[in-house]
Amino acid sequence: MYGMLDIPATGLAAQRTRMAVIASNIANARTVLDENGNVNPWRRREVHFAPGGPASVSREGRELGVRVADITLDDAPFRLRWDPSHPAAYKQGPNEGYVPEPNVDTVTEQVNALEASRAYEANLAAAEALKQMMASALRLIA
Repeated sequence: MYGMLDIPATGLAAQRTRMAVIASNIANARTVLDENGNVNPWRRREVHFAPGGPASVSREGRELGVRVADITLDDAPFRLRWDPSHPAAYKQGPNEGYVPEPNVDTVTEQVNALEASRAYEANLAAAEALKQMMASALRLIA
């Protein structure tokens, strides 16, 4: 009976990870240099889900719930901003004078954060409803 709570619990954990990745993307939306001072713009991270939690399996052997399968780098091209005086600007080549900027769109990230927040709330509501149903069932049995 308590295995039912594993399903929304895995959703809560997955959405919490997703929110952390989104916050990291927003925080680094203007990061052009890496920790060594080299020109290496932040590359947006994406969270990928897969079915199945750590210990939730149905009677038929199917995995229940959701888990974070992978966090990958978005291979979209960097945005270019014209600023030849910037120390990170390309010094030669076809993009000379342009500064590479992260491929993070803060508006899209905010929409993703809102979606993850709503999914988290839905999983929380499902867990609460399951707890209430279990409490009612125990009251009927007792």
